[in-house]
Amino acid sequence: MKKRSIFLISSLAFGFSFLYVPILVMIAFSFNEANLSTTWTGLSLKWYQKLFENEQALKALMLSLRIALISATFATILGTLAGLALARFGHFKSRLFLAGMVSAPLVMPEVITGLAMLLFFISIGGLIGWPSGRGVTTITIAHITFSMAYVAVVVQSRLSSLDQSLEEAAMDLGGRPIRIFFDITLPLTAPAMMAGWLLAFTLSLDDLVISSFVSGPGANTLPMYIFSKVKLGISPDINALATLMIGTVACTIGLAGYLSMRHRASRGSGDG
Repeated sequence: MKKRSIFLISSLAFGFSFLYVPILVMIAFSFNEANLSTTWTGLSLKWYQKLFENEQALKALMLSLRIALISATFATILGTLAGLALARFGHFKSRLFLAGMVSAPLVMPEVITGLAMLLFFISIGGLIGWPSGRGVTTITIAHITFSMAYVAVVVQSRLSSLDQSLEEAAMDLGGRPIRIFFDITLPLTAPAMMAGWLLAFTLSLDDLVISSFVSGPGANTLPMYIFSKVKLGISPDINALATLMIGTVACTIGLAGYLSMRHRASRGSGDG
């Protein structure tokens, strides 16, 4: 039993080290004074100053954030509708087809998805003249297309596990379907929708392959900008940018956890 616990602890430590030690090294080198990311010469904040002077990196960051916000919002709306149809509408005629369409982006290689989206935009542009070129619009549409599948799976899972007795009781009392949806179903599904929105936002902000296929001149997202820098060597200001993003994510997760703990504590005291 003792040997088993030692093995589990060692495996856990190795797994966390494999994940987080490279991140910690990157954070440390963002404070490095040297121009190289492989040689430590001393502490310095100059790369953070260089970052805020790098208009190209800041422009790519703002573009990625704008695309992620828009695509996550629309993906949440469309994914929620798809998840609702799969979980609440029973075995309708096209249910298998809809389920297949929702599941396809989850297992499809990103290279295939990106190539398919590129050919689609070229064909549509030739037929109706829109979009006239590849850029922010095509990237946003592509991100909505693949991220809404993840939202649909999360929302469908939440709806399938919910007790429908509340909705049935509301219908017995004469509630209209639309009123039941907004007063009962939607509030109960809100946590899953928020989780789906955060997942879609992260996927959009992190995407490189699909964005590379459907982007055009002047539409470089942050992953594309960083990947282009890899060919010439990562500069320490990119480490500074990644450190700021990691810090923002960590603070957001910490705040969400704190608010969740306070909410559970307030509910516990109210029940008492």
